[in-house]
Amino acid sequence: MKKITMSAMLIALLGINAFAAVYIKYYNKDSQQHVFTVKMDGHTKQVTFNGSTSGATSIDGSGTKAIVQTKCGDVEVVNDSKIEIKDGCIKFVK
Repeated sequence: MKKITMSAMLIALLGINAFAAVYIKYYNKDSQQHVFTVKMDGHTKQVTFNGSTSGATSIDGSGTKAIVQTKCGDVEVVNDSKIEIKDGCIKFVK
């Protein structure tokens, strides 16, 4: 009985982590909307950041980090990152 309970707990724990996402809080200082290409888990996706606003977005995947491609270079973001967008570039804030 203990083996079955331990196995079920392990499967539940691994199952929860299998559907992770990168959650980003942002403030876009630019008046224009930005659509960045994001690489995560070997796939590319498009993420939209609305202009002149703060908000949050989730990048769905199984990882906890993603690469955002901007005109200023690639930026690696991790889950619960807080970023600021200005002139189409990303910088991290505390």
